[in-house]
Amino acid sequence: MEHSSKTAADTSVRPFKVDIPQADLDDLRDRLARTRWNTGVRGLDDWSRGVPSGYLKELAAYWADGFDWRRAEDRLNAFPQYLTEIDGQDIHFAHVRSDRADATPLLLIHDWPGSFVQFADVIEPLSRDFHVVVTSTPGVGFSGPLSSQGWNTGRIAEAFTELMSRLGYDRYGVQGNGGGAWTAAEMGRIAPAQVIGVHVNGLVTFPSDDPADFAGLTEGEQARLERLQHFRDDKMGFNVIQSTRPETVAYGLNDSPVGQLAWIIEKFKEWTDPAKDLPEDAVDRDTLLTNVSVYWFTGTAGSSAHLYYEMAHDPAAWAPKERGTVPTAVAVALPSDVAIRRFAERDHDVVRWTEFDEGGNFLSLEQPELLTEDVREFFAGLR
Repeated sequence: MEHSSKTAADTSVRPFKVDIPQADLDDLRDRLARTRWNTGVRGLDDWSRGVPSGYLKELAAYWADGFDWRRAEDRLNAFPQYLTEIDGQDIHFAHVRSDRADATPLLLIHDWPGSFVQFADVIEPLSRDFHVVVTSTPGVGFSGPLSSQGWNTGRIAEAFTELMSRLGYDRYGVQGNGGGAWTAAEMGRIAPAQVIGVHVNGLVTFPSDDPADFAGLTEGEQARLERLQHFRDDKMGFNVIQSTRPETVAYGLNDSPVGQLAWIIEKFKEWTDPAKDLPEDAVDRDTLLTNVSVYWFTGTAGSSAHLYYEMAHDPAAWAPKERGTVPTAVAVALPSDVAIRRFAERDHDVVRWTEFDEGGNFLSLEQPELLTEDVREFFAGLR
């Protein structure tokens, strides 16, 4: 990874280029070849207990001998990238300005276990109407490792607000998915004079203790509520360990590329369109491995896990908040999402609600055209 030197309290924006040393590529291939495979349970070939070994062995073999990192690297470097230090933390971002004189600045925020890679398919089409800024969340990829403790949602939102100011944007939109949606909404709360609108997908909404919350729910909404409950009962293992002992799990993930691959690929199986049998049926296999490779080469399995710890131990994250006042658009992938409109409207100024018949949490990768058009239409209505 090439970037210019910096000094203490440096507020400059420095050019950045992804350039992984060949020694790191050789090390990855060697480690993959020497994997000590889990014996597991004989006859288990489905995803009910995690990533099946047969599938993972095939994917790891392709990562070692079929996947072309240099090609992926060239694709990423087609986007102008930069580093800047904010609050003691290096922040990595891509910045693609539009040819339109009246283009709206738009900040894109990814979720875990994604990275700025997940917006690669939407940057160019969005740049026809927006000055696009794509961040890497502190502690993830080229914004890692974390410089200190305390990087909770509020602090990240403050840093991204400063980033947009540093780039000369005093009025802009924000788009985020999953955990990125929480950060996007928080930016609207702390900087309503700057944020003209917030667009989210993969939004998680929760009912309150009021029984009235459950009255009159549609059949589809009841299904989404049941999906949320199933997630909390059966799919929260990653969250519990990262929220309580991130440092412990990081040793295995940082030392074993197959461990890191399984940790991430399981989420792409569970959080993409359930109609797709395998993760690469929903998201291109090379794109999946590009995303995993970013985590591996930057050694940010641990620092990204610590973000869950910070959120779980941040009283402000779970304290009651005033309803957001910034116009908000919610895109819902019906096959997989859990967002319920009345709960979203309780917390945000929802002015647009779009439901897609396909897709999952990673809409920018699964349905890039649909997401791009929804973002474009929403902000066009705010101009």
